[in-house]
Amino acid sequence: MSTFQVNLRDVIYSLSDALDLVGVTHIHHGKRVAYMAVECAKVLGWAPERLDQLFQAGMLHDSGVSRTYIHRRLTQFEWEGEAEHCRIGAELLRSCPSLAPLADIVLHHHTHWSTLQGLPLSDEVKLAANCIYLVDRTDILTLAALKDQSNILYGREDTRQAIAARRGDWFCPELVDAFLQASASEAFWFSLESEQVRGYAHEWIAHDRVRDVPFAELRSLVRIFSVIVDAKSPFTREHSEGVARLSRALGERLGLSERRCEMLELAGLLHDLGKLRVPDELLDKPGRLTPEEYAVMKRHSFDTYSILRTIHGLEDVALWAAQHHERVDGSGYPYHLGGELSIEARIVAVADVFQALVQTRPYRAGLSPDQVMEIVHEHADRGALDAAVVAVLDAKLSVFWALAAPAATRASSLK
Repeated sequence: MSTFQVNLRDVIYSLSDALDLVGVTHIHHGKRVAYMAVECAKVLGWAPERLDQLFQAGMLHDSGVSRTYIHRRLTQFEWEGEAEHCRIGAELLRSCPSLAPLADIVLHHHTHWSTLQGLPLSDEVKLAANCIYLVDRTDILTLAALKDQSNILYGREDTRQAIAARRGDWFCPELVDAFLQASASEAFWFSLESEQVRGYAHEWIAHDRVRDVPFAELRSLVRIFSVIVDAKSPFTREHSEGVARLSRALGERLGLSERRCEMLELAGLLHDLGKLRVPDELLDKPGRLTPEEYAVMKRHSFDTYSILRTIHGLEDVALWAAQHHERVDGSGYPYHLGGELSIEARIVAVADVFQALVQTRPYRAGLSPDQVMEIVHEHADRGALDAAVVAVLDAKLSVFWALAAPAATRASSLK
């Protein structure tokens, strides 16, 4: 099993960027929350290790949000059912060993301080969760106060008073006092502007180093990306996992090295990351997309690359993931690369088409193996998909079908 030289903070930053896409216009929320939380904790003299964990939790606190209609609710100061995205996010983080320590913080980042006091959690977790809650609501109040104003200072005193009014009930008194001290300066608020908060996050990344990360650890972190994007629509659950399994298996059959096959698996998990920007109603639409809607959809592979390209050590993975809608004859998008496509990009493209046809989508039921291969062959015959890769599918169709099909489909179709 290979190791990859990556800065894990690069990966976490990119995951925060991906979560930003769900908000469409509500950009850098996680980074602002991380910044404000750390500034408040610095007032209280928290140790560097606690500050680092708090920053990560702030960046990823909304990892349980995939759908745009849920994200719209987050802009309300309080709403029924707000704890659900906390639960989903905590379960997701708990599945990744390197992020599991953040799970309880994320689980309770909408829990009132008066309730937290009675829970069997460490004081450190309670304070971190409540700190995230306090600054998360601060960000929502700040954006609501801004409206059409361009000056970030507009409404800041109203925001500070709203937080102070919930001292002791919603928020820990010690944290409220720290927030009021930290937010007394204009610099605190100016630092919330996009350019400033991105710079703050990049400084955090720079304090870590590139290290050897085992494939299993990296995959568990990358899988979080895939689960978030596949949860975007009930029709795409397991899609990225299926493409990842197919891509790796195709690479192995074609004689690629173990490391290249592992990279193909990562590319499969990450290929649809840009779909987080696509509105829910387009992914769930039962009919054909209009030209305008299709233009929105075609952006997702480009957004995938925009998010992943800054992760040092995964440059090739980012390219293969972003090129999954490219075609050998140049008819794909967004780059129209044609014959320049690497064998890895061709593999991911075939795996994506195959798995999508196997799955039920809002406009059709999942297809049988023969129906799937008839369509795949049509693509290969006209020069869109790589014929050599498609031939590998043909040679072991039952094996690849089992890798691509959701569990329920496999049980009913391959007895």
